[in-house]
Amino acid sequence: MPAKETIRAYYDAFNRQDMEAFFDLLHDDVVHDINQGGRQVGKDAFRDFMAHMNRSYRETLTDIVIMSSDDGRRGAAEFVVNGQYLATDEGLPEANGQTYVLPAGAFFEIRDGKVARISNTYNLNDWIAQVGA
Repeated sequence: MPAKETIRAYYDAFNRQDMEAFFDLLHDDVVHDINQGGRQVGKDAFRDFMAHMNRSYRETLTDIVIMSSDDGRRGAAEFVVNGQYLATDEGLPEANGQTYVLPAGAFFEIRDGKVARISNTYNLNDWIAQVGA
């Protein structure tokens, strides 16, 4: 599957909250670079990360624009995160159901039609300003 199709399927599964389809699009040794955070390696680590995220946040992505290299090995996406902060995440402001709208992006490496690396980026200070007020 070409990069654009893989990335589109990844975000479609995310928006449907179809976690099995979402995880099926990942390489077993997927590398996940967390925004302003660390690096995790492996599908199991990604599953744990998403379980934590789904407890604390409810998010839908809109205005998704996907780009890819000519060889289909790399891609990028720009989108808007429309979310609700459900449960307090350690070290962040207290959650009380605040909503937020946040521009974000991601960079991908695609191997064998699956996501081998994803690096997410967004403005954490913007998010804190939206939920902390």
